[in-house]
Amino acid sequence: MKFGYTIVYVSSVTEALIFYKEAFGFETRFLHDSNQYGELDTGATVLAFASHAMGEMNLGGQYQKTDPNAAPLGIELAFVTGNVEFAFAKAVAAGAIAIKPPIEKPWGQVVAYVRAKDGSLIELCSPIGS
Repeated sequence: MKFGYTIVYVSSVTEALIFYKEAFGFETRFLHDSNQYGELDTGATVLAFASHAMGEMNLGGQYQKTDPNAAPLGIELAFVTGNVEFAFAKAVAAGAIAIKPPIEKPWGQVVAYVRAKDGSLIELCSPIGS
């Protein structure tokens, strides 16, 4: 077995793909003709987006949308970068909601937090041990 996908359910797949390109530089790898599912080119593990309607259909009523006005759900996407300060500023300029600006952790890693427009929690961090 291998970890293949993280799928984030969003209001608009096309808007999510545009936001993640503008905020983090990820190119679109795939967008289904229905605009209900799309993927970013993120390397070995795929970061994908699906519509809230697809989430409701897939989970048969056992589905909860993210809400950018409520506390984040207990999961985050973590993007590793050599320049957390630049990545944080770029993300906020693209419309991400600033949660915690970059700080250095006791183990030397620099970490910052933002939320995507859809409410997903995103960690921007330097490589551990950098």
